[in-house]
Amino acid sequence: MDPIIVAVIVFFVAVIFSMLGLGGAIVYVPLFYLLGIDIRVAIPTALLLNAITTSSASITYLRKRMVDLQTAAPFIAASILGAPLGAYFTQFTPVEILLWILSTVLVLAGAKMIFSRDLDERDLSVERNNGLHLIVGLSSGFVIGIAAGLLGIGGGVFTVPVLIILGFDTKRASATSAVIVAFISFAGFLGHFGTGRLDMVLMVCTAIAAFIGGQVGSHLMHSKLRSKTIKQLFGAVLWIMAVKILSGLV
Repeated sequence: MDPIIVAVIVFFVAVIFSMLGLGGAIVYVPLFYLLGIDIRVAIPTALLLNAITTSSASITYLRKRMVDLQTAAPFIAASILGAPLGAYFTQFTPVEILLWILSTVLVLAGAKMIFSRDLDERDLSVERNNGLHLIVGLSSGFVIGIAAGLLGIGGGVFTVPVLIILGFDTKRASATSAVIVAFISFAGFLGHFGTGRLDMVLMVCTAIAAFIGGQVGSHLMHSKLRSKTIKQLFGAVLWIMAVKILSGLV
């Protein structure tokens, strides 16, 4: 398919997912696969786009002081170690298993977002337990990094629910997740870089679209959407993608 057409699709995906603290890799991987792109090309491409989208969105969130950097730090440190490890194992894992794992993650994460208790979006403060946040950040970050590198999904589907469990409202969780996911995605992409399975033309065209889409989506999230709306949109999109993947496996 023409890279320009793919870039247009990526722009709209980036707009939606940057509002959720994600980069869209969870859509890019199955989307590229359905468009006939080898999944081992789709995964590093999706990770790069994920990194660009979330980095673009993070610029806005940091300026708006929506990011909790103290909580994000242990997630980032541990996930940077885990992501290249997951990327290494991708080459040994059958495509069908990758897709089954991905669809299962989508269903569970979507259920968490749709049915979890809604928090007061006016209160952006979190009652901090530094020890708990450190332990959860390091342990979750490492596992999330491995999963992100393996599946090419960036990790936002994991970090947003974890941050909400820690007490963040959905907007704050999405903004903090964007920063974490940017680092995870870059680490995962670098882990895949040595495989040589890269399409540079596709990457350049879609990277530009992802950056612009991240800027648009992050501004919309900050000014237009309520926390509850973001959470429900997040869950619905994840379920739609799960159904789409499973329909191709059964």
